[in-house]
Amino acid sequence: MSQHEVLAHVDEYLQIGVQYSCSDIHLPTGYPPAWRRFGTLSPIWDTHAPLTADDTERLARSFLDDRRWEHLQKVGDIDFAYANASGRYRASVVKQRLGYEIVFRIISTDIRTMEELKLPVGHLTPLTRYQNGLILITGSVGSGKSTTMAALVDFINRDREDHILTLEDPIEYVFESQGCHVNQREVGSHTESFPRALRGALREDPDVIMVGEMRNLETISLALTAAETGHLVLATLHTGNAPRTLDRVLDVFPVDQRDQIRIMVSESLRGIISQQLVPRSDGAGRELALEVLVNTPAVAATIRDGKTFMLPGIMQTGKNVGMITMDESLRNLYSQGLVSQDEVLFRCEDKHQMKLFFQS
Repeated sequence: MSQHEVLAHVDEYLQIGVQYSCSDIHLPTGYPPAWRRFGTLSPIWDTHAPLTADDTERLARSFLDDRRWEHLQKVGDIDFAYANASGRYRASVVKQRLGYEIVFRIISTDIRTMEELKLPVGHLTPLTRYQNGLILITGSVGSGKSTTMAALVDFINRDREDHILTLEDPIEYVFESQGCHVNQREVGSHTESFPRALRGALREDPDVIMVGEMRNLETISLALTAAETGHLVLATLHTGNAPRTLDRVLDVFPVDQRDQIRIMVSESLRGIISQQLVPRSDGAGRELALEVLVNTPAVAATIRDGKTFMLPGIMQTGKNVGMITMDESLRNLYSQGLVSQDEVLFRCEDKHQMKLFFQS
């Protein structure tokens, strides 16, 4: 592809992104327009000159209304949900040393089912049928957490007759009420923060609460309280596996509260789904590597005693309830010929054991 001139409106770049199955479009000052396809970031056109500060300012103005432009001038960054004829996007504009940087995450508007995502439906379905408790979906940025969360919420929406409340920043997937009545609130547009929205949520008589992200002590604390008081809470965290997720949840609390929080978590946790998207060895997309922890009496005792380092051992013996470690999931993908040895070694937890597996 060759292209020289800068397009007039961000929508033209977004249309290209949608057409070529990209996850993100980057329009940065000092670099050519770029796309992220199958996990790799590269210029859209090899021959395109780097964007100038004037280019990115013009592109930012092409889709920001006056209110958002003023916010950007005052604060220096803005992120929000943007929609056009081609689809929905998570838009972020920041001021940086050279000029503006504009990044769009392309939101797939089709909610994919658990089956389509190759999630272990038989083991995840029981988690969605609890009347209370906490389900955590974790992984790094761009690991598909939102997509998995949407599949679970969509399943609950069809499977139950309840009130689902989502708190998101920004709203990504749009849910139409099916068996359930679904209410979606966007932080920044409909409420000022996750904690404020969560406190309000408890007065709205929801059965299921989806929290876009548990970022801080207040949000985590409120989510745990909601899970304890008769709500099923689904939330995401930026952690790599189940033990680290539990450590992260506990570590945000002051030391004198940790024993009490460990008991709360051991009782309210239903399961943790940790995921990575691994580039396929044939270059045709990415495969989902999935770690699943289900809260059993043995898991609860380990959390209560603060011995999260013992969890991988328990998970290896909990296959009958659907538990699987990240390393085992990666090994399975490699054994099916889907991903390369290098990718598995780069992403696994126990490098020594994985090397022995490859040598055997």
